[in-house]
Amino acid sequence: MPNIKSAIKRTKTNTKKRTHNATQKSALRTAIKNFEQLVEQKDVEAAKSALVIATKRLDKAAAKGIIHKNAANRQKSRLAQKLNEVSA
Repeated sequence: MPNIKSAIKRTKTNTKKRTHNATQKSALRTAIKNFEQLVEQKDVEAAKSALVIATKRLDKAAAKGIIHKNAANRQKSRLAQKLNEVSA
């Protein structure tokens, strides 16, 4: 446990940021899983709306630095590819 005042504050802010990032990442994973379940059920219309939600979460996470920008783009591409396979 730190003794210096600035180090104490730093541990507090790090803990707060870590928990916030974890909740955002969890919501992102949930949105992706919901989309993938709809694709497996071949529900194209619901999958399209779920893709919009998942894409929005990916973009926000990339903008906030929770995940890397290229990782977000790669995941968006793969999700769109899954939707195209089902709708074709």
